[in-house]
Amino acid sequence: MNCLIAYHTDVGIRKNTNQDSLAVKVLDTPGGRAVLAVVCDGMGGLSAGELASKEVITTYCHWFDTSFTAAVTAGTFDGNTVLKEWKALAVSENSRLGIYGSKKQAGLGTTLSALLLYQDQYFIVHVGDSRIYELKASGLRQVTQDQSVVAKEIAEGKLTEQEALRDPRRSILLQCIGASAAVDAAVYQGNVLPGTSYVVCSDGFCHEITQEEMMLQLGPEACTDPTVMRQNCMYLTDLAKRRNEQDNISLILLKTY
Repeated sequence: MNCLIAYHTDVGIRKNTNQDSLAVKVLDTPGGRAVLAVVCDGMGGLSAGELASKEVITTYCHWFDTSFTAAVTAGTFDGNTVLKEWKALAVSENSRLGIYGSKKQAGLGTTLSALLLYQDQYFIVHVGDSRIYELKASGLRQVTQDQSVVAKEIAEGKLTEQEALRDPRRSILLQCIGASAAVDAAVYQGNVLPGTSYVVCSDGFCHEITQEEMMLQLGPEACTDPTVMRQNCMYLTDLAKRRNEQDNISLILLKTY
């Protein structure tokens, strides 16, 4: 399996700094090509959010360069091990950033959404309200579940999705890395078919863009080459800004073939 890759990040219309971080890494292995895509949305005063998101990105990229590379080279790759290691990394990063924040007397934290495509499967680790979408010819599916107050109330039937879009508690997370007493990362695993698009994005990308618009611009039929894909990412980012999105906006787009 191979894939086309594009990405884009934007500070947005209100904030002076971009506290989102993203990374894409590709490795050719004896078992085929592997792609890691990670988006972290940092939060905290001054540069604290930037630091948190960057540190978590760096940790998962280091895992890809070391533990994952060693496993696929030795032929010992195991998907369940990947998910266990990812959950453990989220716990250790939460502790490390929490200790740093206490020492510096600075509140900081970050979401995490990471996607690994390997051997016709996807593996996901998720904390917070960044998102991962799967787009097929048959339609769009949000793979991850938001870990936020409004998402919980939607699930409980206390709030509609339309009400949630304008709810003042929209940014309140149930957990994030660095600012939670404990973190229990959600993990997901599934099969990947050629001709599928995946979007890994911060929540700033989701608020003002409809699923129909996302499907039209980022669905498999629209992903003809990386240049077009990046242009479409930029188009939707600009559209969100024109609709007064206040947050940083970041997304990674992958198209399998």
